Amino acid sequence: QYQLVESGGGLVQPGGSLRLSCVASGEALHYYAIGWFRQAPGKEREGVSCITSGPGTTYYTNSVKDRFAISRANANNTVYLQMNSLKPEDTAVYYCAVLSRPVTTVQTMCVQNLGNYWGPGTQVTVSS
Repeated sequence: QYQLVESGGGLVQPGGSLRLSCVASGEALHYYAIGWFRQAPGKEREGVSCITSGPGTTYYTNSVKDRFAISRANANNTVYLQMNSLKPEDTAVYYCAVLSRPVTTVQTMCVQNLGNYWGPGTQVTVSS
């Protein structure tokens, strides 16, 4: 079982950067795939970036490629999302999730919004 807590959200101007953190308590995080998802007002939740266990294969949705980077620090049971060149359309509540069962590809986790455990979310607002 996991409890996940996100942090690092806030208000940032367009072009700015934020680093989100997701700290897990419970089992070691490195056993499973982890993802970052977001939900903007009036929109469905979408997978932003996901990373497998082990070698850490990554997936990014097209709108964040070359701007966002997911990473994991197994020693402190934390996953990060570095977000650069932020745009107003990145405004959303960002959630991290753990998928504690096998998945075909990490892309599947993100595209199908798969996760057994979810954090409460952190608000990211990009505005001038």
